[in-house]
Amino acid sequence: MSVVSQVILNADDELRYPTSGELKAIEDFLKTGEQRMRIASTLSENEKKIVDQASRELWRRRPDFIAPGGNAFGQKQRALCLRDYGWYLRLITYGVICGDKDPIESIGLIGVREMYNALDVPVPGMAEAVRCLKEASLSLLSDEDAAEATPYFDYIIQAMS
Repeated sequence: MSVVSQVILNADDELRYPTSGELKAIEDFLKTGEQRMRIASTLSENEKKIVDQASRELWRRRPDFIAPGGNAFGQKQRALCLRDYGWYLRLITYGVICGDKDPIESIGLIGVREMYNALDVPVPGMAEAVRCLKEASLSLLSDEDAAEATPYFDYIIQAMS
């Protein structure tokens, strides 16, 4: 949920107007809108490139994942991994767009450990995959944009670690 939505909901719940501090938070949020849209556009327009680069790096770091018996062994399993990498990249763009980690939590992280454990997917391996996504993504962004995007990647990595 964006800062704007949250301020409005909070004020309405309490039957009041937004405070000056809340209005300042909205103003700050709106000032960063162009940057957030630029980051989201760069990530979404380069999804295939980012996922391909990140997966190559992950397989280089962890060849056991694609070796016989590994969780990404075989075309079908590898395709499922790549699908998940794209999904996490999309979650990150949601967070960047609204300037909040809540969508990442509510859409993508609740129950992720249990799901991957049930599927015998090593959660630390997924955290490493997101690290690779982070590196590939940040390489396409300016230093300022990378600094803005980094916490969203780190939030997922921390949740999986």
